Amino acid sequence: MKNMKKIIFLIMTLLIFAGCGKKEISEQKYTEERFLFGTYIQMIVFSDNKDKAYDAMNEAFKKIAEIDEKYNSKTKNSLIYDLNHSGKKEILLDEEGMILFNKVKEVYEMSGGKYDITISPLLDVWGFNTNGRENVPADEEIKKALNTIGFDKVILERNKLILKEPVKEIDTGSFLKGYAVQEARNILAEKGIKHGFVSSVSSIATVGGKPDGTPWKIGIQNPADSEKILGIVEVENKSLGISGDYQTYVEINGKKYHHIMNKETGYPVKDKKLVVVICDSAFDADMFSTAFFNMKPEDIFKKAEVLNADVLIVDSDEKIKTTKSFQLK
Repeated sequence: MKNMKKIIFLIMTLLIFAGCGKKEISEQKYTEERFLFGTYIQMIVFSDNKDKAYDAMNEAFKKIAEIDEKYNSKTKNSLIYDLNHSGKKEILLDEEGMILFNKVKEVYEMSGGKYDITISPLLDVWGFNTNGRENVPADEEIKKALNTIGFDKVILERNKLILKEPVKEIDTGSFLKGYAVQEARNILAEKGIKHGFVSSVSSIATVGGKPDGTPWKIGIQNPADSEKILGIVEVENKSLGISGDYQTYVEINGKKYHHIMNKETGYPVKDKKLVVVICDSAFDADMFSTAFFNMKPEDIFKKAEVLNADVLIVDSDEKIKTTKSFQLK
């Protein structure tokens, strides 16, 4: 499996502070980067107090690590890892866990079932959870995997999450980083940070704008060329979710197959290369960007209006479509 995220990370880092205004600022910039969730998570804060800045970032990183250890389906001994790998297909959830998975359920229902976190058996078949594979999966392999998928078989009741047959596993990859990034952003704000930025590359959350009075400027990678950017988005106190066919993929017989699956065909989604969502929560944006990847543009834009989200789509022909208020510079 190959991953292009480091390139995106570098591009965005270079652009965050490009074109700063002339307003004099008293706060200093402090940055920290840690490896969590299998990627580099970066924080940038401005503060007039170094100890305050690092205390806020340490608390925010501590929360990210806690979420990783508690819920990440790839982290050994987490609740979801144990659910997936033990014979007992139910776990107890605390209040946070119930809120987390009920929100996932809402997005599953909003998308008409197209957003589904029980997709792991299909990813296994394509080699994403192993060391890849030599040939495209046979129809029978795909059919067998599809028969074990369906969030409608996930029951949330009385502080319990229960997997009903034939569902086997839950995959947290499409939402947990977004949730962690948003929680980290909230901690920065609670700690008195007025200007902050948290990025896990595919999920970004901001506190306010930059201290010079300008918004954060974030470069979006061109999905057709990893060395170029598609454009820049400006955000202030908003969050981004980014899903692309270039982010994570397997290569089979010289052809790349990305990780965002169509539940109906059992193959990667073919009609899109990139979806970017801007809204109030990185948790929502993370889920929406994956859900929208599996939906028709006309349905996406209708949902986006109701959800108060701005959306950019790059289709398989590299044509760009956006909601009216999405501004790409």
